Amino acid sequence: MIPELQAWNDGKGTDAESWIRYVGRFDHAVGYAQLFWPEFTIHDDCIMFADFTTESYETWMKHTSGRRGQVEAVMNHRHILDLFSSDELNVPRELVLYLGRRLRDMWACKLKRDFPDREIVVSFPDEEYENLLDYEVTIYHPKHTA
Repeated sequence: MIPELQAWNDGKGTDAESWIRYVGRFDHAVGYAQLFWPEFTIHDDCIMFADFTTESYETWMKHTSGRRGQVEAVMNHRHILDLFSSDELNVPRELVLYLGRRLRDMWACKLKRDFPDREIVVSFPDEEYENLLDYEVTIYHPKHTA
């Protein structure tokens, strides 16, 4: 999954943990930790990333005629390719799928821990898309989509 690992140690390779120890940075680790284990909040009975704005929420509520499920889906989705700079658009499909599935699983665990009494869906598509930009992780309450 990480081609660079093969080149380490004069071509003998290394493992991911050792590689991170040599090239990783604490500030990057903190940034990734915030991506992998984000803060969430409840607003107007909707699950939201904690950094949402009420102005954006109200705009989407008006735009969707008050459909909370649509508001949650549009405000709580993250395209995998949008997480990185545009020069990363040549990323192999298997890496996009790997990261998307990991984010889905981590966010689902975080939400279950933080909101154990709520049914919250964290979705990531199982079907194959031609355009990698279509791969996104989405969070919503199923009760708002009924």
